[in-house]
Amino acid sequence: MVRKFFPLDKNYVLEEAQLLLQDTLLSSLVESVKAQYELLYNPLGIPDPLTIKIRGYRPGNLKPLSGFYQNLSGIYRYKYGDNQLEFLWEGLDHSEKYKNEWSGFFKNQVALFCKKELFIRAVLDLTVFLPENRKAELAENRMNHFMLQTFEVRIHKQRGIVNVA
Repeated sequence: MVRKFFPLDKNYVLEEAQLLLQDTLLSSLVESVKAQYELLYNPLGIPDPLTIKIRGYRPGNLKPLSGFYQNLSGIYRYKYGDNQLEFLWEGLDHSEKYKNEWSGFFKNQVALFCKKELFIRAVLDLTVFLPENRKAELAENRMNHFMLQTFEVRIHKQRGIVNVA
């Protein structure tokens, strides 16, 4: 268990599925950001020192992105999760169903977020340029701002997820 974001955050099967997929999905996030960076800033594919550094980056430490992942996971459970297990007629167990739904949602959100230049820079600051960029909190705040704009919720450390409206 990571953290309870709201009083009824008790779908432990969904939370476990999200935790199991964390490294895989964060690696795909980094690869998506690298590809989108190339499309936006280097469409001709001309190698320069910055592009070579980004292309050569292989995610080894995904810990700087874990806060973003946990917050997005909590928002997903808040907005779309249900504490009641339903009957599954497809033959899947609940864990597989949640893994499929969560990974699809995550990849869709990453595709939407990657259309924003500030999100791309925030992810690059937290991964490729982290040793050079000591102000990782600013990048995390930028990423949380995208979630606020998209889902209209705010995450407080004490109160958890709160609707903004």
